[in-house]
Formats: sequence, C-alpha cells, structure tokens
Amino acid sequence: MPQSHWFLCVCRDGRGPALMPVTDTFTMKDGVSGREAAIIRAAGRDENARAWRIVHSMIGPRILVHEFVAGGGLAGARVPASLARQGSAMLAALLADLAATGHHELVTTADSRFPLRVPSGVQVVTLPPSGAARLDDLIASVDGVWLVAPETGRCLERLAARVERQGRALLGSGAAAIRRASDKAALPVLLARHSVAHPKTRVVGPGSDWRAAARALGYPLVVKPARGAGCRGVRLARDERELSTALTPGLDGGDGRRGTEGGRLLLQRYVPGVAASVTLVADGRRAAVLAVNAQWVRPGPRAFSYRGGTTPLDHPLACQAADAAARAVEACPGLRGLVGVDLVLTPSTAIVIEINPRLTMAYIGLRASLDENVAALALRACAGVLPAAGRARRVVSFTAAGRIVTATAR
Repeated sequence: MPQSHWFLCVCRDGRGPALMPVTDTFTMKDGVSGREAAIIRAAGRDENARAWRIVHSMIGPRILVHEFVAGGGLAGARVPASLARQGSAMLAALLADLAATGHHELVTTADSRFPLRVPSGVQVVTLPPSGAARLDDLIASVDGVWLVAPETGRCLERLAARVERQGRALLGSGAAAIRRASDKAALPVLLARHSVAHPKTRVVGPGSDWRAAARALGYPLVVKPARGAGCRGVRLARDERELSTALTPGLDGGDGRRGTEGGRLLLQRYVPGVAASVTLVADGRRAAVLAVNAQWVRPGPRAFSYRGGTTPLDHPLACQAADAAARAVEACPGLRGLVGVDLVLTPSTAIVIEINPRLTMAYIGLRASLDENVAALALRACAGVLPAAGRARRVVSFTAAGRIVTATAR
C-alpha cells in the first residue's frame, strides 16, 4: 500500500489522537468476532517479533547512549543548571525505555557531578575531562550508538561523524543529515522547495547592513544563531535599539556561547501564535508522526525561555502541523530515529520554525502519554520499520526540568 508519511489527527470526540497515513483512509468496522480479534493480536505479535529481528540484524545487541551535556561531554567545564537538569532527565528516561525492551545490553556515559539513576544491568562509564579517547574506545566496543547532543557549534554533527568513522550504527541521523537539518540559514530555501511555510529570514554577519535587513523584514524580529539548540541565544527585538543590543555579542567574529559561526546570525520575522512541536520517527526517507505537542515558551529581549510543554496538543490546526512537520523532515533526506520539528500555529496556518535532528524534551511527556515504548519505535524506524496507527492515552504536562506535573486519561 503506497504511502508517504503518517500524520496525527487530534479528535475532539474523545477517540484521538490517532496516526493515519496521508494517502490512505482507514474505516474501523464494528462486530469483530473473538476469533478475528485473536488473529489480529497474533498478527501484531508476529509483526513485533519481525521488527525486532530486523533491528538486531541491522544494529546488534550492544548499545551506547551518550547524552553530551549531563553525560560527560562537558566534564570539567561549567554547565548551566537548567541544561544539566534537562540532559539528566532525557538520559534517565531514554535508558529506562531502552532497558524495558529487554533486547539490548546498554552502556552509558556519565559526568561525576550529575547523579544518574539507571536500570539494573546498565553499565555506567564516567568520562573524565578531555575524555575524547575514552569515548572513542566506548564507541568501538558497541554495535550501535544513540547520541543526544545540541547542534550548537556542530556538536551533534561531529559526534555523529566520529561514530560513522568507526563503522558503528547510528541510532539516529547521520552527520550529513544533521548538517543539513541544523543549518537554519539554508532552511528557508530547503522548506520552500517542498512548499512548507517558514518565517521570512535574513542572514547577517560582520559588515552586513542589518538595519536594511530589519526594515525589509519588519519588526518585531527574532535574533538567533545560524546553528543552535533550544532557546539558547534566541532573542526578541521589537525595535532598532533592541536589535542593536541583541546583535552586538554575535557580530564580532562569533560568540561560541551563542553558537554563531563566523559572526553569522539570523534575523527572522516574529510569528505570533501558539508555540508547538511535532515529534516524529523517520527511516531516512519517510516520517511517522507520534505527537503534536504544546511548548511553553516565553519570548523576551534578553532571551527566549523554555518552560516545558503538554502532549498531545488539542488544537484545530494539529493535523496541519503534523503534515507540515512530516513534509519538513522528508525534505531533508537521511533523518532517522527521533526528530523534533518546532512550529508556530497562527489562526490560519502552521509555520515550521526549525528541525531538531535528535531526541528533544518532548520525549519526557510523550513516553508518559503513549502506551508504546517510544525508544523502541525509534529503534525500529532506524531499521526501516515505521509504526502503525497509535493513540495517545493520556494528556501529559511536563516541566523543562523533566518533571511530570499532570497526566490525565483521555
């Protein structure tokens, strides 16, 4: 049955959300007999076993999980407390879900400053400062590597390239796909080719006439690094004075803390609306949407701040957001495993802001919302097996620190 991608449609009658293929329509029929139901369940078990055989044949049993921020990538360096909490939360959740599959031998890296609770049987290796050689040894000792790292300074891209050089399976996107997806300066052209809506954007650097660029776009504007992650280095400028202040640190040849490259920054027309994200799994060509999420983001002249979110998002444009996110991911060939797409939902349309080629904080809420093991779905996607239709069973709200604050059954 031909299909391009799956999308999640949030229903208002208590049944949804559900994943449905864009090119096909499914009709649920009443009156399924007990024998027919048993056959369907058996088919599901057979399909599950087949999927895991594919995963093992392509990935192997031993997996390294390396979360860069709280997992030793910054050992010996200063780590903002908020980033450490987020990294620790994502790492603990991912390890718990991978261990729950019962199919893999797990190894993870750690930073001695950040306590980590892991399931029984997980090998924990504490990385020392300047622990690159130790990490390379760990990569060489496993079959597959799951990376969680920011795109800032090409961090995630370079880690992926290290894994590829050693010939190990990446349980996520490859370096080339990460480079394409995380280049926010090139993203407008990439998305336009696939008719995906994106804010008007200009690139500015040392010597640029940023005042003219700002006038062409119109205020208010968002200032952000050409490559970055989360809200770090992202500011709102409502007039020329605020824009001058926002640009000063980045147009002096580059500010590593804000992720600029050669002093390049982006000016982007601010889009008012509902901040949202879409979580997907991808197999390198196709994408399946797992959830549309609300993001709690507060804009400001000093910095945008991320506070957490809710999943799934009940919104009239949820289906449109899911479709736009899937088309954005498929516009960037090579994306695999978990991918996040940030959007703004205006009263009339869904605007894609950026693509995050990795696990994001929405994972914390999603794993509590779905009955399915999200890490298992991502592993299967890496092996070319996208998920069938699924449903969110709970509406979950979570903080930026990874704490679940509400979980209500649907």
